[in-house]
Amino acid sequence: MSKPQPKKEEENLDSGSDTETESEEEEDTGLTENQNRMLYMISLYTRRATPGTDEKDEWVRKPALIVLIYEGIVAGVLDYDYAPASALVQNRRIWMNVSQEGKSDIEFLREEELVNGLQMSSKSFQPITCYQISDKGKELLNNNVGSTERCQGGFISPAMDADATATQVEMSPELTSVDILDYTLTNHINFEAEINFANDGDNVVQVETFGVSLNAEGTCFYGLQVEAVLDRIKDNISLDHLSRLLVDVQQDSSAIVDAIISQYQRDLLNLVFLGDAENRNKVNLLIANEITPHLTAEEYMDKGEYENELKQVIGDTKAAYDISEHDTLIFGAYGLLVAGPNSRHHEPLLCAYLQFITIDIFLQNFFARIWILNDDMQTTNNIILEGDKDPRALNRIRYRICKLAKDIIMLEEILGYMLEALEIIEIPPEPPEQAGRSLYERLEIAGMRNQLVRRAMDLKKNVAGSHRFLDVLREMSSVVSESKMFQLNESVDMNTKRMCSLQESNEKAASSLQNLQIIFGGILAFNILDRLTGNNWSVANSSWFSSFYESVIVNTPLLWFLISMLVWLLISLAFYQMYRSGNYINEGVTTIRLKINRKIFVDRLVTFLRSKLHSYEERQYDDVNDIVRITYTDNMKRDWGGSKPVITFEYDERNAYLFTVTVQYNRRKARKALVFNAEELREKIIEELNGMDVWDLKGEDKSAEDLAADKRASIERLLEQEEDEDK
Repeated sequence: MSKPQPKKEEENLDSGSDTETESEEEEDTGLTENQNRMLYMISLYTRRATPGTDEKDEWVRKPALIVLIYEGIVAGVLDYDYAPASALVQNRRIWMNVSQEGKSDIEFLREEELVNGLQMSSKSFQPITCYQISDKGKELLNNNVGSTERCQGGFISPAMDADATATQVEMSPELTSVDILDYTLTNHINFEAEINFANDGDNVVQVETFGVSLNAEGTCFYGLQVEAVLDRIKDNISLDHLSRLLVDVQQDSSAIVDAIISQYQRDLLNLVFLGDAENRNKVNLLIANEITPHLTAEEYMDKGEYENELKQVIGDTKAAYDISEHDTLIFGAYGLLVAGPNSRHHEPLLCAYLQFITIDIFLQNFFARIWILNDDMQTTNNIILEGDKDPRALNRIRYRICKLAKDIIMLEEILGYMLEALEIIEIPPEPPEQAGRSLYERLEIAGMRNQLVRRAMDLKKNVAGSHRFLDVLREMSSVVSESKMFQLNESVDMNTKRMCSLQESNEKAASSLQNLQIIFGGILAFNILDRLTGNNWSVANSSWFSSFYESVIVNTPLLWFLISMLVWLLISLAFYQMYRSGNYINEGVTTIRLKINRKIFVDRLVTFLRSKLHSYEERQYDDVNDIVRITYTDNMKRDWGGSKPVITFEYDERNAYLFTVTVQYNRRKARKALVFNAEELREKIIEELNGMDVWDLKGEDKSAEDLAADKRASIERLLEQEEDEDK
């Protein structure tokens, strides 16, 4: 970002861009020179995806565009004023040189539909605005065509901006265009949303504009008027066609709202619907001026042709009533149909009824999610009870408890919102006209509210019980953790005592060996000299040596003693050098320890180990585990670069788990050209284990014990992989 600079002296508040704009000559485009240059600059950093391809739309972020405007001012390309302003970027509060005139021109270009706007969230949960030149803007740049239409709205995407400080962003062209109609700050918002989603097939032309109303209590209304379906225009729309349209409407409406709501709200929905929130069930309210053929309510419930047709749009039919001579009300499992010339007059009452019906459906999903959560906790309880048998169990237990705790917290929050909504939603008064009173009586809104409150209170008790069960699981997991830690400490204590004992013995042996080497060197040196000076076989009796012996050795005091010490020193140095050389070779040991902790076929591993000459074997038995440690030297040194490694296997013979494999490899005994490094040793061991085919893949597959949300995520990953393979 550019550092704040003082604004130009010749510019001031009274003689700003407005005065200069009045004196500027407008181009053929109908825009000022600054606006033309701004539009051209946006076109350089953005691009629309080509229809029918896998290309992505490119957008420019607002902070980056503000910096580009400042750089254009400094370079003399744009004639704007600017001033330092505080801005929040990547959770950092910084000062930026911001041109309010430039920002105003950007908004003007948006109003003229020359620039598209996109709203998205950053990783820091801050709103980010992005811009892109529109088709109209491109046409204006290319053909100098102007426009005077205004647009209140823009595009919205649920995608998360991972790099809010970068200049450009790529985005799927399937976006939602929103036009806000009216709103209050804390109560509601009403807007029109136009879908821009891909269709199935090139011959499908789909035009959908939704009216959406979001209320503070959480109710979402999606409304649209069906103008035509295929060849049926306005009237006589087939229920077969309408049922397919409703499926499309439900999916598209979910995508629209997902682009509007926050990431936190999306997380809550995905929790309740197990990651399948985009396919969440909704209630269909069908209002028709007429239904053909026009029959009485009882005649529609014929358990035959008519009733089956109605089931396609409202689910299994429950009841049907004639609320007036010409108006009919039919209830279904996931919707209701009101047909008649006066059906529109009952829309407010029906919408109030829908508020409670949607809460009822959501509570049903909430109940189902609670049972799934309890099942996950019961599975966790079983894993804890078997924790001593599975070396990987503790990590799985910790992950599951953390995930379950997070889910319970979010479920408590959702339940709090539900209870608050039931308090906020008002029960409409009984209508004065006969048809309205009849409909009011059939809907039983007041009784439904009381039932929902009781069910929500029951859910509160269930969530509290789940919370207590989770506390029990935490205590049980602590016991497993302490047991594992005790076993580890016990093993460390035994190893430490063994090492201390060995260290003491090694120190004594090393000291004694060093003393013996020195004494042995002296004895050897003296014996060599005795060979020279002995009475029976020494060279001292020889005539050629006798004169030298008498004159130098016998007649020279201490000379022989000094010669003896010198020979002793030379012999000792020779032995010391041999010791150092051997010790240097022995110190060139590479030790690797592979922590496996995998399920195996014990019989195959035992068969392999029987073919080796064991140098050490240790077995430890308790109530749950049979721990075996076997050490052997692999004599096939050709396979190891000329050195014989010492390999130790540690496994649980009873529960069939391979814990660790330890390899001690002397690299200085191996050939320099063939010596193994640590990574190659690891690969060699893994290769041998794979060659033995010891892995029990079916036994170590714990996917059946996964949390319900993780199972759903796995299914989604498989579907994505299949789609990628199909591409």
